[in-house]
Amino acid sequence: MARYRGSVCRLCRRENLKLFLKGDRCYSDKCAFERRSYPPGQHGQRRGGKYSDYRLQLREKQKVKRIYGVLEKQFRGYYRRAERQKGITGTNLLLLLERRLDNVVYRMGFASSRNQARQLVRHNHFLVNGKKVNIPSYLVKPGDVVEVREKSRKVPPIMEAMETVVRRGIPNWIEVDKEKFRGVFKALPSREELTMPIQEQLIVELYSK
Repeated sequence: MARYRGSVCRLCRRENLKLFLKGDRCYSDKCAFERRSYPPGQHGQRRGGKYSDYRLQLREKQKVKRIYGVLEKQFRGYYRRAERQKGITGTNLLLLLERRLDNVVYRMGFASSRNQARQLVRHNHFLVNGKKVNIPSYLVKPGDVVEVREKSRKVPPIMEAMETVVRRGIPNWIEVDKEKFRGVFKALPSREELTMPIQEQLIVELYSK
């Protein structure tokens, strides 16, 4: 499967927002966005002026794709699914992305970034309701139990992530038992609980054209 392999710090700079794509490094003085908070490229410091509506919509879509680590074809599929569901399309889209197993693993504090969570899931380190699941895009349902396999509980990245999760905190819709390396996806979050600076209506407008 295709995957972005360039510098993820460039993505934060391109979106003019810290996306926390590199885990603990994003909280340190080494964060590239803190040192160079302007768009990458030869003319990055000179970019400016008015943005068209299309450009604002496109940038918002790119930002959400990069936050959750989803490529265009898959993202469009999530949008179509959100469109068919009852309720507000933009909110439905964000809830689908929040239900991804790699995102839930990250939210529970078993990984320091979504990219790391994706890799850990691929390597068979997690169980969902007692069954091995190695598909990062697997959609977790309210009430599902996600836990680290017993053989994987001493894997350094998982242990390090659990020690540093205090920096970002664990959201209210998730309950974690660190001693048992287990978490419960209690319920779908409300839109107000998703505090990331996302204007999902711009994405809906983009795909509605």
